[in-house]
Amino acid sequence: MSKIPMTTRLAATIGLSALAWVAAPAHALEKFTYQTNWFAQAEHGGFYQAVATGLYKKAGLDVTIKMGGPQLNSLQMMAAGQADCMMSTDMAMLLARNTGVPVMTVASVFQKDPQVLIAHEDVKSFADMKGKTILISSAANTSYWPWLKGAYGLQDSQVRPYTFNIQPFIADKNIVQQGYLSSEPYAIEKEAKFKPNVFLLADHGWPPYATTIVCMEKTVRERPKAVAAFVKATMEGWKGYLKGDPAAANALIKKDNPNMTDDKIAVGIRLLNEQGIVFGGDVAKQGVGIITDERMKKTYDLMVAMKLLDPAKVDLKKTYTTQFVKDLKVMP
Repeated sequence: MSKIPMTTRLAATIGLSALAWVAAPAHALEKFTYQTNWFAQAEHGGFYQAVATGLYKKAGLDVTIKMGGPQLNSLQMMAAGQADCMMSTDMAMLLARNTGVPVMTVASVFQKDPQVLIAHEDVKSFADMKGKTILISSAANTSYWPWLKGAYGLQDSQVRPYTFNIQPFIADKNIVQQGYLSSEPYAIEKEAKFKPNVFLLADHGWPPYATTIVCMEKTVRERPKAVAAFVKATMEGWKGYLKGDPAAANALIKKDNPNMTDDKIAVGIRLLNEQGIVFGGDVAKQGVGIITDERMKKTYDLMVAMKLLDPAKVDLKKTYTTQFVKDLKVMP
């Protein structure tokens, strides 16, 4: 029989038990990857805020944000399993459903699409754009251009390709060009030393959501808790980014995108707040990230009317779900 005193053996046992408890791994965070649509910027700030301030970890997720870019097809990456969800628009995902891709919109950060048309000082309305040269990208032909033609009487004969270069606009007062609310208008103002007239399409009847969270149907079906946790933490991140201190998130944005500057970020944050991009629309009553049946139907009906969508192929009710946002109530 061992001659080690019982008190010593008891202490050793307790010590080993404590050591085993300390060495035991904590509950592992669930990995989750979100694919953005472009290089890191203020318009992605809420996602970075949720990383920087630990909101995703608190929700039980180990989130990786993958930057998008001009040569990257986010939908293909998500469909191939390289991302769990992605950043898009409800309109783009309806087009994807039209081609048979089983995607689903689960939340929308932006209640207004930041798409704009930019004009010189003589252009005060869409009516004044008649007869002007209008520079738009090829993507506009399957989104807002058919709507602009029908709603405001603009013509295909006015259109020329937009090459993502502001110099033609600066040089020619007869040109109107597309842009993104916080990008081209600021670049023009900074370089040309004049403030162009900016027409936010969402303020003139353009209904789609933007900066949506989109997942494959399979992900929504098989990982609803992870999707719910991601959506909730993201919307808390956006509230913190626009209403609180964004410094930590901005540091991560500049780390991912070294070309992003403090002044560009500041302009982005200011315009997101001033124009009600995140906190406008239904958010005041229903919370950040909300999507509604009424808004989704409005976009769907518009796309059918523009002959961009075949209603025989696309069942609207299968293209989105409100289950993750209807009771979320992250109030601004």
